[in-house]
Amino acid sequence: MESTVTTEPSKTPAASPRPGYGRLLRTRGAWTFLLPGFAARQPFAMLTLSIVLLVQHTTGSYGAAGAAAAATGVSMALFAPYSGRLADRYGQRAVLVPGVLVHTVAGLTLTALALAHAPLWALFAAAVPTGASVPQIGPMVRARWAVLLQDSPLMPTAAAFESVTDELTFVFGPLLATALCTTVAPAAGLVTEAALTLVGGLLFAARKSTQPPVTDGAGHARVEGGSALRVPGVRVLVVTFLGIGSVFGGMQVGLAAFTESIGEPGLNGVLYGTFAAGNMLSGIVCGAIAWKAAPQRRLVLGYTALALTASALWTAHSVLLLAALGLLVGMCIAPALITGYTLVENLVPAGARTEAFTWLTGAVALGQAAAVTVAGQLEDRWWNGAGFLVPMAGTVLALATLIALRSLLVTPSRNRTVARGVGHRVPLTVD
Repeated sequence: MESTVTTEPSKTPAASPRPGYGRLLRTRGAWTFLLPGFAARQPFAMLTLSIVLLVQHTTGSYGAAGAAAAATGVSMALFAPYSGRLADRYGQRAVLVPGVLVHTVAGLTLTALALAHAPLWALFAAAVPTGASVPQIGPMVRARWAVLLQDSPLMPTAAAFESVTDELTFVFGPLLATALCTTVAPAAGLVTEAALTLVGGLLFAARKSTQPPVTDGAGHARVEGGSALRVPGVRVLVVTFLGIGSVFGGMQVGLAAFTESIGEPGLNGVLYGTFAAGNMLSGIVCGAIAWKAAPQRRLVLGYTALALTASALWTAHSVLLLAALGLLVGMCIAPALITGYTLVENLVPAGARTEAFTWLTGAVALGQAAAVTVAGQLEDRWWNGAGFLVPMAGTVLALATLIALRSLLVTPSRNRTVARGVGHRVPLTVD
């Protein structure tokens, strides 16, 4: 069971072994950032698919569409951790306001270039700033929860709630993007994405009262060496999340190609929404369970299930079978995401957690970008459904890495120090 261990008496009474979602949502000030944060994180689920559908429409090539989307994903993955580090140091508002303005302009520019049938290099030139400026709302919300709850036993519940919220966006986002691109106009998805980013991001930035305090990079609140990536366990989690990203990217291209091949492109959003719904529902269940197993073990077991189910996707040749497999794959993703984000609470000091969260979010984006690129090429060159080979390869490779390096996810020295009552009087969250 997840709990809070500290050398000082807990300030929050433990009324139950697992505080529920209702108690979490009654936390003072929570709704002031949750509602605008939900709107502002929708674009993360819409961006890649909107680019794929628009560029494929204007070029007729899934390879070109995947490459343009990959340029966005790679730039987001590379710049996201620096955005998180700047937010830790200068405050979220200082990073968000210019970021959402740049993202809106860059996204609309990419839309205009695609409609004008601009060459691929021009799409890349617009895709890079579009991805680099994606607001990291999810990590910022998690950092705000950490400030509000501190050493409260509600923290694991908050981690589960955020993963559920992320997956809820992946239910609505693809459905909305597909509906807009197929029934309104091919560019409608990207235009809506830019508008939601602008409005939601600015409203979220305006909530200064719940913003984490800035750090100066000194003292115990920061990671030695300056970057959360220097923590070995974070690097293991990055590889793990790369594999999860390969599932998202491979599913997006594979489902789009499959539904196009059967003459039902509108089913793309439904199938992807089913996949995301499985993710969301399992996340709700995970947040309600008082786990007794160590998080490292849960991560290995959950990831094994993910690799097995993702490896079966390429065999599906009917809508119903693909929907069923997609639901199972989605149900396996949420436990891995929740456990990974929870482990960050153990591995990384508070002053570097926004950056650590963005490394994981960026890893998902990078894995998704690589998967979109490779899956697009496989769909163009091989058979319909070949793109589903990418989730299989990505999760199997990540699982092998996770099993080999799982010991790095444990922090034995810190745990022993607290257990013996020796050393720093700093609260430590452990599972």
